[in-house]
Amino acid sequence: MAFGKLYTYATNSRSTGILAVAKANNIDLEIVEADTKAPSADFLKANPLSKVPTFVGADGFVLTESIAIAIYLTSQNEKTTLLGKTKQDYASILKWMSFFNSEVLPNLGSWFSPLLGKTPYNKKAVEDAQKAALKAISVVEKHLASTTYLVGERITLADLFSAGLIYRGFEYFFDKAWRAEYPNVTRWYETVYNQPIYSAVAAPFEFIDTPKLTNVAPKKEAAPKKEAAPKKEAAPKAAKPAAEEDEEDAPQEPKPKHPLELLPKATFPLDEWKRQYSNQETPDALKWFWENVPFNEYSLWKVEYKYNDELTLTFMSNNLIGGFNNRLEGSRKYLFGCASVYGVNNDSIIRGAFVIRGEDYKPVFDVAPDYESYEFVKLDPSNPEDRAYVEAEWSWDKPAVIEGKEYPHADGKVFK
Repeated sequence: MAFGKLYTYATNSRSTGILAVAKANNIDLEIVEADTKAPSADFLKANPLSKVPTFVGADGFVLTESIAIAIYLTSQNEKTTLLGKTKQDYASILKWMSFFNSEVLPNLGSWFSPLLGKTPYNKKAVEDAQKAALKAISVVEKHLASTTYLVGERITLADLFSAGLIYRGFEYFFDKAWRAEYPNVTRWYETVYNQPIYSAVAAPFEFIDTPKLTNVAPKKEAAPKKEAAPKKEAAPKAAKPAAEEDEEDAPQEPKPKHPLELLPKATFPLDEWKRQYSNQETPDALKWFWENVPFNEYSLWKVEYKYNDELTLTFMSNNLIGGFNNRLEGSRKYLFGCASVYGVNNDSIIRGAFVIRGEDYKPVFDVAPDYESYEFVKLDPSNPEDRAYVEAEWSWDKPAVIEGKEYPHADGKVFK
């Protein structure tokens, strides 16, 4: 029986350290993927604010607030060293957890969220958030000049918890030049990440050479212009503030053409197949697919994740698929497919099947930066085994069998 439930979602920074502690103490947690915008009744009962993480113990004990949850789970092991050896150690651990939770993470969020379009963009506000985040991280850099970990020379809960909170900085901003300026924070983060109890539950990580996000407004699709009625001559408008000019008046770079636009126009519209798949029972839709799709214009591909041995919780793996799906937006009209997680927590695989325009997978998939994490194998639509594979991947009603071992279907995403 699980020790309790943890309401969270895969990208939640405040949950990574909690999951690491649970692994360190061999605590079995039931992970409940929480929708904070449309919370379930059980989630609302546990946390009326519908915030994550939220813990509900098997004994009915409910805890909100990430620091409290992390300490509670850590304390289940009476011999743990993650809470320090002395009262001063314990107080220092709380200090650094609170510092990262209140000074580092909120400012990082205000730095990257507008650049991703998650919150309204304002150039000055992003600059201020960047300065505040780096000011806080500079305090950590100075502290780590004389110590391996945040509290002494042994890893503690402070490290596991705080590494999760600074993760987005390394994902989006902390490039080679930044790491040269902050060598102690870089060394500390890499050391914590490489702890087996942490890397087993954290998102895959690689250092970046250049920032993935810069302080420019996220591009929006231009709304169609309406023909304006003749106006009387108006007085000149006051000059806009510089920040407003940057946001609204900066010339937009022309959008590059997709490589597949160079192909002759297809006689078969892929959108028709997408409608068939959405509106018919799957067996009927598949029959229609084999009868109608011209494979001189389209090709079939088997897609398998290369790093299945690194997968942990199935809901996190499904979110990984979802991220891959989102990053394929630039090729949306040239592909259709499904990718799924098969198996159970800590023993699963990711694979799928796609139909794409053209004969080469790369122009379709390389719009997603993580496409190289997948292996692509071309399928033959006239081969019964390949057809059966495609049908299984698009039906979600059969287990995956690899070297005689069955992996039940856990979850998946439709790419259309």
